[in-house]
Amino acid sequence: MSPSEFSALLVLATATSFTPGPNTTLSTALAANFGLRRALRFVCAVPVGWGLLLALCTAGFGALVLAVPALRLAILTGGVAYLLWLAWRLAGSRSLGQVNAARLNVSFTQGVLLQFLNIKAWMLALSIVAGWIAGRPDVGARFVQVLPVMLAYAFFSNLTYASVGSVLRHWLAGPVVDGVATGARLLAFNRLMAVALVLTAAWMLVSGMGLQAPGKGAAP
Repeated sequence: MSPSEFSALLVLATATSFTPGPNTTLSTALAANFGLRRALRFVCAVPVGWGLLLALCTAGFGALVLAVPALRLAILTGGVAYLLWLAWRLAGSRSLGQVNAARLNVSFTQGVLLQFLNIKAWMLALSIVAGWIAGRPDVGARFVQVLPVMLAYAFFSNLTYASVGSVLRHWLAGPVVDGVATGARLLAFNRLMAVALVLTAAWMLVSGMGLQAPGKGAAP
């Protein structure tokens, strides 16, 4: 891979990884409610899931997803439904850890599987495969070069957002009235995160419904 190709990959990875999305929103919310250590389970799950997704797209499965409308619709509706369910569970919590009782319990496995429910993640993986991997004589070597870059960005972007949530954790528990944390700030924060998840789900639905199979006007 030439230096110019690698630089372009870094620009794409930065732009796509550090902008807010379902993964970064959940990383922030989990760290704010449970602390950084608890959020690390999800933070680590994101690159694992995304790495598997990139491998599948390199093997050609991503093109099949976009070419079969029923499969594409299943991924899209599954992802939207899951994000809306998480938003509903998150919206009513006003005390640290209370959201756990509401079963916002995103396990490592769920974090991995969430990557496969994001139709735009499929499109990004396909774009990377098309732009940097497929059609070259050194496909295997390029995949080995691209994979650690994308895994590192997936991990550190979510770790950054989780760190912000962790720093805000105890401040969000306030203000304190008669020695008791009211959780008003945390409730507002959780509702804001829930709204972000709902907006993300709506964006995924609108943009995903406009996707077409490769060769029929689909995005690269």
